[in-house]
Amino acid sequence: MALIKDEIEGLISAAAEAAQAAGDLPQVAIPDVLVERPQRPEHGDYASSVPLRLARTASMPPLEIAKLIAGHVETGSTIESVTAVPPGFINIRLSPAWLAAQVDVIREVGAKFGNLDIGAGKKVQVEFVSANPVGPIHVGNGRGLALGDTIARVLDAAGFEVQREYLVNDAGTQTETFAKTLYARYQQLFGRDVEIPEGGYPGEYMIDIATEIKSEVGDSLLNPEGEDGPPEIHDLGVEKMMTIIKDDLAAIGVKYDNWFSERSLHADGTYEATMKLLRERGFVVEREGAVWFTSSALGDEKDNVLVRSTGQPTYFASDIAYHYDKFIVRGFDRVIDIWGADHQGHVPRMKAAVNALGVDPERLTITIYQLVSLKRGGEVVKLSKRAGQIVTLRELVDEVGPDAARYNFVARAADSHMDFDIDLAKKQSAENPVYYVQYAHARIAGILSQAGERFADYSGGDVALLTHEAELALIKKMLRLPELLEQVVDSLEPHQLPYYATELATSFHDFYERCRVLSDDEALSKARLKLVSAAKIVLTRVLDLMGMTAPERM
Repeated sequence: MALIKDEIEGLISAAAEAAQAAGDLPQVAIPDVLVERPQRPEHGDYASSVPLRLARTASMPPLEIAKLIAGHVETGSTIESVTAVPPGFINIRLSPAWLAAQVDVIREVGAKFGNLDIGAGKKVQVEFVSANPVGPIHVGNGRGLALGDTIARVLDAAGFEVQREYLVNDAGTQTETFAKTLYARYQQLFGRDVEIPEGGYPGEYMIDIATEIKSEVGDSLLNPEGEDGPPEIHDLGVEKMMTIIKDDLAAIGVKYDNWFSERSLHADGTYEATMKLLRERGFVVEREGAVWFTSSALGDEKDNVLVRSTGQPTYFASDIAYHYDKFIVRGFDRVIDIWGADHQGHVPRMKAAVNALGVDPERLTITIYQLVSLKRGGEVVKLSKRAGQIVTLRELVDEVGPDAARYNFVARAADSHMDFDIDLAKKQSAENPVYYVQYAHARIAGILSQAGERFADYSGGDVALLTHEAELALIKKMLRLPELLEQVVDSLEPHQLPYYATELATSFHDFYERCRVLSDDEALSKARLKLVSAAKIVLTRVLDLMGMTAPERM
């Protein structure tokens, strides 16, 4: 849908050109016209600082430029007034009649309100979490899940062809250690006195998986004492761990479009093709018995090992092959990786690797999210007994619910550490933003349900009757959603959505307290019911973009 801010920017740009044509402004290049929403309502609905940026080249005072441009801005159905204010801003105020008419527009667009066509069908992959299948999803991963899935939802709404992908790390030292731990637990079930390996996984879930395997295959996977376990123990363990992980993801409402096996990179020749391309492009050298990627030639601080002296590929080598598959084999226009804080140092070399493959590194975006601390009563929550050294996401979701988990995980900027207050997330009061926002939706549903008893059909309501300042403020807040989605697409910072949801709920609660919806004035009641139903559409939309439910009652 078209954005009103784009229309206003076009009107100001046309006004500047008209001022030049009239001889009011000198014939100099006009900077790109951008408008923003002022922090203070008395400054209008939009403001532009283009006169300040034009002052030097035009050799004129910015306030004079602002007055000249303002005088050429066309007002009418959309814009009520245009004013020039010191030191050189152009302030725009929208027409109340136009604002009221947007209620019908929102109702007509319905569930697609806010959708954009920025993406124009470009293929974007969002890969997030991809936790190694060696244990349950933990709370820290939960933050990555909420970020990745919310970003994917926004990109989808903005017209991109989006794929959510989970990389299953079913190869490498961690899954090997997992398999050794699992085999030790499996042997213990048959009375063997064996210890889990150093660096193994002590959580009780390993015993559960071993018990499940025993019940299915009996002792058929037992090798003679002292020997390593069979390969089947690795594959069975990873398969069962992925089943647990998928159940945990479903509990928080995350569905992936594709599950990509790391092993497939070696099985289908992708890894060899990647190494061949790097060699051909001159980015591979051999020294100290190992194979190195010369990432320092592409701006990284140092070169990085691709193949160890043992002949074992590094995780980095597999990751390069994985991105070769993303960009060159599958042809994604853009790839967004959502990584935890422990991968911060991996970013420059991954960017260098993509560049070495002949792919514009700007097509790869890597978002790093910081750690999560769980707190209850001001104290840090202790570790999970079942999972060993982690607190599982499932434990948190079972306690606070998926909506509270998702809202809180996405409510802070990814690059800031977050404290997750369990007690607050469970409160059923306005103090809890999750409850506050969802209660607004439930209140709306209640009003519309009650209205059905008196006004079975309010579709003929005249929105021109919506003139109260609280009504207009609510409409303005609703119209903010498409612009917000554009900002999230540009910044990949979805924490703006929870803030907006809270502001929208506040605007609705304020309207409800100041404007009686159901009254003896039938015409006004019908108009306000249309406004309430439009508010429900927008609030449902923003909740859905965050992967949350919109309750009809609470």
